[in-house]
Amino acid sequence: MTHLSKIAALGASAATLFALFACSSFAAESGTLDTQRLNGLLERTAGQTSVFLDQFSDVKCTEQVRQEKLSGDNKVDLKEESTYDYLVILTNNGGELSLSESRIPIHEAKKDRKNTSMLLSNGFATLFLVFHPVYADAFKFTLGDQETIAGHRLQKVSFQHITGMKSPAALALRGREYPLELTGTAWIDPETGSIAKIEAGIADTLQDVGLRTLTSEIDFSPLTFGDSKQAYWFPTEARVEVETARQHWRNLHQFTGYKKFSVSTEEKVAQK
Repeated sequence: MTHLSKIAALGASAATLFALFACSSFAAESGTLDTQRLNGLLERTAGQTSVFLDQFSDVKCTEQVRQEKLSGDNKVDLKEESTYDYLVILTNNGGELSLSESRIPIHEAKKDRKNTSMLLSNGFATLFLVFHPVYADAFKFTLGDQETIAGHRLQKVSFQHITGMKSPAALALRGREYPLELTGTAWIDPETGSIAKIEAGIADTLQDVGLRTLTSEIDFSPLTFGDSKQAYWFPTEARVEVETARQHWRNLHQFTGYKKFSVSTEEKVAQK
């Protein structure tokens, strides 16, 4: 099972964990011309996402994280800020896609509190994988309107998890896993299939286990490296908000200073 994304609220008693797992192919709403337009866009987005995934796993950046715990009137009760060297590690063993995040602390917030739960949200920079061909048949896609953001004319595409199919996201709580009915919208360049923005959440589908809402918003910006003219849209900011019956958290992740790197390995047999 592929572990891609997680979010955890750590308290004195229990941990809350969300993880993305793997699925495959596409499901589109019925229609004629709109279906053709949508399927064409999904194919371009799947191809772009597949290529971008290799690029994303070949760069590192600086991640700044601000964790906030909010009061009943949405005022910030507690705030912690940390900075990390960040990279995504991609492995593909026998066709099984696996992603993991590496965070090397540059500055970590001081832990001078007791019994105060904060939200740990990891992996939301990789939510573009909803459109990857390994994942997409767990969703129904709907073509929306076009909208201009930062000078780019973008096509809105809504997505909704298909009930009864294996969910790409799950809540792990006290030893059990609860499928997440993810719904959301992506803003996509209609010509290239590049994703510029994603909003996703679970509405009120897990109230029975104490989770009222989970919302996330991820922004992407085009970047080039060296002499290459090819631009890829990398995540630049992820905002995550989680609310239970008694607690409310909001986290902000900012990704800056992207740089390419290369890793080489060499094996030698020791001489006896």
